[in-house]
Amino acid sequence: MQKSEPQALLSRGPAGLNGLSASEAAAKIKAGEISSEELVGDCLARIEARDGDIHAWAFINAEVALAQARARDGEDPIGPLHGVPVGIKDVIDTKDMPTEYGSPLYRGNRPNTDTATVGALRAAGAVILGKTVTTEFACPFPVDTRNPHDLSRTPGVSSSGSAAAVADFMVPLANGTQTGGSVIRPASLCGLFGFKGSLDGLDRTGIRHLKPSIDTLGLFARSLDDIALMRGALTGEAADIGETPDAPRIGVCRTHVWPLAEPESIAMMEIAADALAGAGAIVTNVDLPEEFEKTMERFTYITSYENVRAADDFIADHLDQLNSWSRNGYEFGLKVTDDEYEAAKTEAAGTRRHLTDIFKDYDIFISPSATGEAPDDLLAIEGGAFNVLWTHMYAPAVTLPAFFGPNGMPVGLQIIGPSGFDAKTLAVAGWVARRLADQLGEFPIKAAP
Repeated sequence: MQKSEPQALLSRGPAGLNGLSASEAAAKIKAGEISSEELVGDCLARIEARDGDIHAWAFINAEVALAQARARDGEDPIGPLHGVPVGIKDVIDTKDMPTEYGSPLYRGNRPNTDTATVGALRAAGAVILGKTVTTEFACPFPVDTRNPHDLSRTPGVSSSGSAAAVADFMVPLANGTQTGGSVIRPASLCGLFGFKGSLDGLDRTGIRHLKPSIDTLGLFARSLDDIALMRGALTGEAADIGETPDAPRIGVCRTHVWPLAEPESIAMMEIAADALAGAGAIVTNVDLPEEFEKTMERFTYITSYENVRAADDFIADHLDQLNSWSRNGYEFGLKVTDDEYEAAKTEAAGTRRHLTDIFKDYDIFISPSATGEAPDDLLAIEGGAFNVLWTHMYAPAVTLPAFFGPNGMPVGLQIIGPSGFDAKTLAVAGWVARRLADQLGEFPIKAAP
């Protein structure tokens, strides 16, 4: 089957200024070549034409979005995202739009304040376009959002709407959260660049129902430049993805879940390792000790325990209205003792220290971003097999939409860095992306016979 490329996807609906990257749009707005109102209008036209099939948006109010855009057009630029529309995952509070956490329990809920990350986006000049669909409380139980490349396939969970909206050119940027694989996996399945920070690499302050030891913020974009732009706007720290590290040390890390990898992911890893070695990188296999697999056996003790304590009494009183996964997870969390929770956290902290030692010999690891192409089962509850470990280890991760599989669907390559080295991980990811394109001559690259 022919691969589904971004430009082919763009042609399936209105294709005006919504086809610009965030970096392009920001530069044109700053130069006075386009207005934010024009850009937002084209994004809204795309949503009107396409979202009836894709279901990426939980809340859109055209007048609210256009009013923000007109305000940006009437003032001098206030930040690097001035006038650029952004989608906000609907587990993240917004003061001027509903936040329903993907749950019928909170239908019509209107917070009084923004979370810190939304406030930072506004301060950078962004237009908050709307709220993107999330699964209930960001759990893995699927919703009806579809993959824009093939409507019979899933976009991934739980940041389903954010990934689908950016992939379909409805908005240039969106954010998400990740407990297991909820940013990196949807980005991979939808053919996007995705970024998940270290645990506190992006400010999580004010996110309701947060599991503090695990939940991490992430970003979606159609270019790595846009990821760097959005992250810089949120953190104030530049990530020079044009920088070329000298012969980066790359570990090919398959982890204990490697038997779950589909043929296209297996082929991708072989192709990528050979190409990067040919480009001058020092590429070696890295086998993690059994300790890492053992640590993951207690991952749900931490997430379920914290999930119960992050929930309010209202949720506890209405468990019968939750989906089966959320309900079962809550009930399991009630059974986890304080001692079991503390022991799991202590074990994980020790394993993170071990990973820090291992990373002394590597700049990054590479791994699949997902088991393979997007499944054609819209109802399956699927975890982020190749993501959960790195979330648990507080490692920053980037996915590159560098490959495609036998059904023409995207297959992402995951770049993992040491905890706390988010900017450097992005810089090396830029090197990897350029060298793959140089070595293999096309991007994305076929990853299966």
